[in-house]
Amino acid sequence: MINRRHIRVKVMQSVYAMQQSLNDDVIKEEKFLKLSIQKMFDLYVLNVQLIIEVKKLAAKKLELSKKKILATNEDLNPNTKFINNKLINILEQSISLDGYIELNKIDNWSFDVEYVKIILEKLQKSDFYNNYINKEDNSFKSDKTFVLEFFKETIAPDEKLAEYFEDKMISWVDDIPFVNTWIVRSLSKLKEGKIFILDSLYKDNDDKQFVSDLFRKTILKQQDYQKDIADQTPNWESDRIADIDMILIKMAITEFLNFPSIPIKVTINEFIEIAKDYSTEKSSYFINGVLDKLSKEYTKEKKINKIGRGLL
Repeated sequence: MINRRHIRVKVMQSVYAMQQSLNDDVIKEEKFLKLSIQKMFDLYVLNVQLIIEVKKLAAKKLELSKKKILATNEDLNPNTKFINNKLINILEQSISLDGYIELNKIDNWSFDVEYVKIILEKLQKSDFYNNYINKEDNSFKSDKTFVLEFFKETIAPDEKLAEYFEDKMISWVDDIPFVNTWIVRSLSKLKEGKIFILDSLYKDNDDKQFVSDLFRKTILKQQDYQKDIADQTPNWESDRIADIDMILIKMAITEFLNFPSIPIKVTINEFIEIAKDYSTEKSSYFINGVLDKLSKEYTKEKKINKIGRGLL
């Protein structure tokens, strides 16, 4: 499921896109924001589905080999360990996964089967694949270890696949690392004899509402925040502050003033980490300094009212 850090990144991207396009349609941009988050779930499903499709293609090739006119003994009695992998079979039998695929008409691998072929060929050339199919251990643990390695070593780092996803939806570029981690976590939790159920996109309704509230309140109050930022950065002209830095500071202010359950330190730390990934080399230090001053000023003016966990 999506975590709050990635929600913050998604909101940051939407605020930035809105500013760059000079668009003032908050409702339209919020709809796109929510769509991009929903589409991230599609990316998750596509990757899980790809594991199944690679297995299906491998099975199909084994059947075709048996029908050769001059079939060898290996063709007639193939190694079926991969296509009998217990974890992949759990994924394939998932009603939850099938239901989502059918409901959302996710049929990419039917039309773009060449990517399934690329991954299968790459897999079958790998050392870890050959070690796996020749190993006598047929336990679920061994099968799971293999699938995790298959995903981490073959699917996740494949550049052609990454380019394919980017062409399908531009926002997936930033989602891929998060989704890859999400898939590894999901597969790692699977146990023998259990069914695979798709995670929820959001942890709870609070996280779902957090998307809208953080976006709306940042956009609608950003002019007020601009003045507060200027007061704390007297030696900086606003146009000298990187656009992303300014957006991150405004989003942090939104959290200070409107989310009483989120501790000040958590907010500051989260936006410092996002700055390290998405802004300039020195941005995290600048943002840390500005937010520290702003939080102290707001606290002094009694504008910040934290409750419960937010007091920590």
